[in-house]
Amino acid sequence: ATKIPFRLNQNQALLTFEDEEVAQKLTKMSKHCVKLENRTANVTVKPFELDMGFQFELHVTVSGKKINVAEIPEFPIPEDWMRDKLELHFYKTEQAAGGGEIKDVTYTKGSGTAVITFLKPGASNKFVGCTKYPFCAEGRSFDLSVSPHFDFDLKKFQPYCRVSKKTILLKGIPEVEEDEETVQDMIEIHFQKPSNGGGEIEKIKYTSRGAAYVCFEE
Repeated sequence: ATKIPFRLNQNQALLTFEDEEVAQKLTKMSKHCVKLENRTANVTVKPFELDMGFQFELHVTVSGKKINVAEIPEFPIPEDWMRDKLELHFYKTEQAAGGGEIKDVTYTKGSGTAVITFLKPGASNKFVGCTKYPFCAEGRSFDLSVSPHFDFDLKKFQPYCRVSKKTILLKGIPEVEEDEETVQDMIEIHFQKPSNGGGEIEKIKYTSRGAAYVCFEE
């Protein structure tokens, strides 16, 4: 589920109702007189909109031609030499149910990693389940870490603006002596009463100091 944050500023409240119609009716009324202990506060209900977000589909597939190689030891030799050694090694492994003819080797010396691209589709499937692979260089033997290479394809990327039809934003709540929890309870009591145009409340969040981030879930 996508979580969308909303910044709730000082002396504001968010109320989410069980019934969508209640929230819409309260929004149309705009101004409300809320009793807070010994005083009456005129507060404003604003239509509630979340900030613009983005939605997309991420398609992940295992490449049939590429493998990732890691833990490649570093030697005082040029990068193209190591690239040639890797290409020769993984080409020869065809005789041991390995890859076969290689199209390209991308080697990064600093991180000790490489991407091997085989010529034939499906060649990399032979390495599935093989996490370590022997490798000889400079008269020494090492175990290279081998893993599948994933291709990522981003589709249907588009911005959107979400509106929570069951939620209202309350502004203009005055500062009072009571603690935050008490004020929140009084706001909840007022907006639960049908006589005030309210109804059952699922969630309420009020902040009297600073700001708070409230997450809405898709």
